[in-house]
Amino acid sequence: MAAELHVELVAADRKVWSGEATLVVARTTSGDIGVMPGHQPLLGVLESGPVTIRTSEGGTVVAAVHGGFISFADNKLSLLAEIAELSDEIDVQRAERALERAQSEANAFAQRRAEVRLRAATAH
Repeated sequence: MAAELHVELVAADRKVWSGEATLVVARTTSGDIGVMPGHQPLLGVLESGPVTIRTSEGGTVVAAVHGGFISFADNKLSLLAEIAELSDEIDVQRAERALERAQSEANAFAQRRAEVRLRAATAH
């Protein structure tokens, strides 16, 4: 069994992250899934949620992902997201204001998106 897998995290507008990893955890419509090297092939629909990537160097990359697909085959994991932001790209104060605004407007979709961004930004 291989000790690492190749990961591509791509948003509609750009390549967000690419590299080697030992574990990737993502939220799908079927629940949270962890993918390690040698995992069975899979295809799933991504829900809004944080994606956590444990890099081969021992680091952790966290991204807020909103919608898209996840696929794994031949030790290559592709996360094709509608929207994806790395945790260090997220402005925490702006995300907090967006959460407050969504709560006051009772906008569940916007509230979920803001909560995911805040969880990803503060995951370190």
